Amino acid sequence: MDFMIDFLFGPLKEIWEFPIFFVEVVVGGILTGVMYSLVALGFVLIFKASGVFNFAQGAMVLCAALTFVGFHELGVPQWLSLILTLGVMVALAFAIERIVLRPLVNQAPIILFMATIGITFFIDGFFQMVWGEDVKRLDIGIPKEPLEIGGVLVNTFDIVAALVAGTLVGVLAFFFQSTRIGRALRAVADDHQAAQSVGIPLQTIWVIVWSVAGIVALVAGIMWGSKLGVQFSLALIALKALPVLILGGFTSIPGAIIGGLIIGVGEKVAEVFWAAKIGGGIEDWFAYILALFFLMFRPQGLFGERIIERV
Repeated sequence: MDFMIDFLFGPLKEIWEFPIFFVEVVVGGILTGVMYSLVALGFVLIFKASGVFNFAQGAMVLCAALTFVGFHELGVPQWLSLILTLGVMVALAFAIERIVLRPLVNQAPIILFMATIGITFFIDGFFQMVWGEDVKRLDIGIPKEPLEIGGVLVNTFDIVAALVAGTLVGVLAFFFQSTRIGRALRAVADDHQAAQSVGIPLQTIWVIVWSVAGIVALVAGIMWGSKLGVQFSLALIALKALPVLILGGFTSIPGAIIGGLIIGVGEKVAEVFWAAKIGGGIEDWFAYILALFFLMFRPQGLFGERIIERV
């Protein structure tokens, strides 16, 4: 009993005694959560346009980072490497639509999901064959020294990365909600056949949404690659977006943002204030336990649409 009381309320005592440190942990979690939201947004975009979970999004993050670093290692300036990588991601979107998605129009969602698994392994293998499997260092010139703001120490790189990710999330949210193409994307998500019947070109919409997801993967790959190095684990980091989506809802852009912030703050606070009591590594599994809790009590997420099937 004493152990449970200490486990549950001990961290509250530490927070009370060291409020500045607690604020630093929360701010760090918020900045990390924005990065999670950016990765999750790529999943949301494709899910809303095709009704399928894109398992290949993590591989696209790795692919974009490898390509960007690969071009730079060949002596290409970073700004030109960025443009060339962007072209590669758009070309990849065209290839996926033409070779994989077009023959599967109006097929069951599970078939499209299995197709994205195949795309994942192909992208992983092909781009590591082209650029190599070694861990690559990526420096885009953003300082990583701590910055003091009101007595709170914050990593400068995390601030810049969060601003870039937040800006992109805002732009894409506006694009999806307030533009003609965005409305077409939502129509395709609701019903492929109905969208085609009113003249919305399904193939074009899929190319657009996969291209946008490629841009999101490029930004996420550069930011995470600059922070952790460009390596195979980037694809696994991207899968942290899965519990973010479960919390926020697979069809909600605001949900991806809020879910990312909850996961980012929650895992940082748990790692710092509970790790000493139950052992380290909480940051690796906290998000999935929280997602499991949500699946039991609110499977559609905080902002997701409740799916009702009539039989």
